[in-house]
Amino acid sequence: MRIDAFGLHLRNHPVKEPSHMRTLPVVTDPLESGAVIIRTDYQNEEAWQLVVAEIDQPWGGVDAHEPVFTIVNDPAWAGATVDEIREVASSDEELSVVFIVDRLAVHSDNHALLAVNTSNWEDDEYGADAIERDREFRTTPAGVHHVQANLAVGNLAFQEYADWAQEFPEGILRPE
Repeated sequence: MRIDAFGLHLRNHPVKEPSHMRTLPVVTDPLESGAVIIRTDYQNEEAWQLVVAEIDQPWGGVDAHEPVFTIVNDPAWAGATVDEIREVASSDEELSVVFIVDRLAVHSDNHALLAVNTSNWEDDEYGADAIERDREFRTTPAGVHHVQANLAVGNLAFQEYADWAQEFPEGILRPE
């Protein structure tokens, strides 16, 4: 099931930038268990549609599951930085990860999305050394649902996925 959250499930939340105030919509997961996909690159509509089509594929191999996700396709997010996204997304305590379709995702052959940890790192069991290292990693569109589902039920921690991604070529997670 796919929900286009353009204009829905969003409310304004100011994010401070060094020189001015930028207002970005706050994102919540209306499905409460699906992946939240935020589009930040609007230069190539055809490539964006390819990424969405890849995300919308059943996942899980033999026991395939229908994908559950929310797309944030709002030009207000164009060019948003990871820090801006993290600040806004972290206001939802139930949301521990968002997946960003940035310029690299749109323009690369593997369409690797940036998975961003939005949880409070200070409370993290992995300690302060892991904070910077485990804030983000890249995953193929096929990996989005694998990551989201396992984080949602606590099978794996974000840091474990970040470490696992480093074992793959180019540091891009490619779960089967």
